[in-house]
Amino acid sequence: MALDDHGKAAGQEPQKGVWKSGKGKGRHHPKGRQVQDAAWEDVRVLLGDRPRRRDLLIEYLHLIQDRYEHLSAAHLRALAEEMRLSMAEVYEVASFYAHFDVVKEGETPPPALTIRVCDSLSCELAGAQALKSALEVGLDPAEVRVLRAPCMGRCDTAPVLELGHNHIDHATPEKVQAAIATQDTHAQLPDYEPYQSYQNTGGYEALLNLRAGGDWEAVQEQLLEAGLRGLGGAGFPSGKKWGFVRANPGPRYLAVNGDEGEPGTFKDRWYLERTPHLFLEGMLIAAWAVEAEKVFLYMRDEYPAVLEILRREIAALENAGVIAPGFVDVRRGAGAYICGEESAMIESIEGKRGLPRHRPPYVAQVGVFGRPTLVHNVETLHWIARICREGPQLLNATEKNGRKGLRSYSVSGRVAEPGMYVLPAGSTITDIIAAAGGMAEGHVLKAYQPGGPSSGLLPASMDDVPLDFDTLQPHGSFIGSAAVVVLSEHDSARAAALNMLRFFEDESCGQCTPCRVGCEKAVKLMQEDRWDQGLLEELSTAMVDASICGLGQAAPNPIRLVMKHFSDEI
Repeated sequence: MALDDHGKAAGQEPQKGVWKSGKGKGRHHPKGRQVQDAAWEDVRVLLGDRPRRRDLLIEYLHLIQDRYEHLSAAHLRALAEEMRLSMAEVYEVASFYAHFDVVKEGETPPPALTIRVCDSLSCELAGAQALKSALEVGLDPAEVRVLRAPCMGRCDTAPVLELGHNHIDHATPEKVQAAIATQDTHAQLPDYEPYQSYQNTGGYEALLNLRAGGDWEAVQEQLLEAGLRGLGGAGFPSGKKWGFVRANPGPRYLAVNGDEGEPGTFKDRWYLERTPHLFLEGMLIAAWAVEAEKVFLYMRDEYPAVLEILRREIAALENAGVIAPGFVDVRRGAGAYICGEESAMIESIEGKRGLPRHRPPYVAQVGVFGRPTLVHNVETLHWIARICREGPQLLNATEKNGRKGLRSYSVSGRVAEPGMYVLPAGSTITDIIAAAGGMAEGHVLKAYQPGGPSSGLLPASMDDVPLDFDTLQPHGSFIGSAAVVVLSEHDSARAAALNMLRFFEDESCGQCTPCRVGCEKAVKLMQEDRWDQGLLEELSTAMVDASICGLGQAAPNPIRLVMKHFSDEI
């Protein structure tokens, strides 16, 4: 076909369209936001000489959020340009995570100071709603933003809030006002055992001996003999994972799940704020066992003090020559409970939304960047180091109620002394309450949550059940992360279950309909004066049978157990 000088077929009228030339006609730019030079320069300065890799997107969103206290549309567009990503990719990630404040054109950025008040069960029992209301009345909303937030892993000091990055335990409006007056908004580091002190007491000898000529299968047998199981909630025998990962060709990775988001759980933080190197040595032993080329350490953003401890102590390991620079890559979560699920965590490590993957394939075969990946929880690695130093008898020598081993119970609620208690794995709620100083004054045991909201509520009459793996399943519950929240006769089991379902509603990733819609519908049904038990049971069955991951599958547990044990309340 013959074309004239304007690119149209000879004899045809000029094509109409946005790109037609001519003064005042058509668009000068393509559709969508244009890159602003000033914003682009801001992003370039922040990123410096860091690599522009896709998997670092969340880390770079943190840089912008930390510097400007929000993510403007201009900065998001500039980041997309700098990283050669589409604006849609950057926006969908930024808007997925709760700790990123996306501000579109024409919108007012949030105030410079944000207060996040925890409203999970332990804090609600301690008066979090009244605290939030008092702060909203007493503070200028133009200067300070007050938000509700999920569990911050400090249930033993409820109610808790985060002022900037400073956690205020046993929070009151007066404490908040005092902290604002002194601009006390940064994380405060606890007194912990640093590298040199740990090394002086034999730290890293086990690791170095194994590297010099150890047998990974012998260590695996030690873990199996000790009876160590995964302590992130699933309870899979820890040693067996190593063989599964090594069965696949390298390169292999280790991903550490430090996203301790199950309400009521704070054991990992407790260990990391005191003896971080026991965890770090266990981590390096596991990495050695599977010949991992790199370790990705995923830590929740709600633990700013822990993140700083890890940065300092990993740098100390690099300076001492224990690890090569960059061998351990710390990745910072951004406020998404779903990233505690291992495949969602891996998606987040890759710089994406934390959407759980369908399985198979399992992460031992196809994990980070499609490579075989070993996933361990923080506490699991703590015990691996101790078993390698002290032997399997550390765990298997303890027996109670027919159960062997030790458990780290995070205990909060209506007890005299909330805290983290290491007790025999066969301990009952009676034993756990006794270890926590008994019930709080004026309170009588009514119910308890044995392992986070996913485990539901059990009545006081079931005070002789060992809180361990496999002992709670016959009762419609499970031990999970051993997050024990104690309720008394002053509390409503119905209200506690509603608190748990509201948490699941907020934290559902939205990928699958049974969980996304099921949690929302459950909350609405549970707010009625009388529960429609038949409909709630149908809804629960659909969620358990059809949800992609454990969030939707376990979310109905509080509903079912309240209907079973506290029917007089509904």
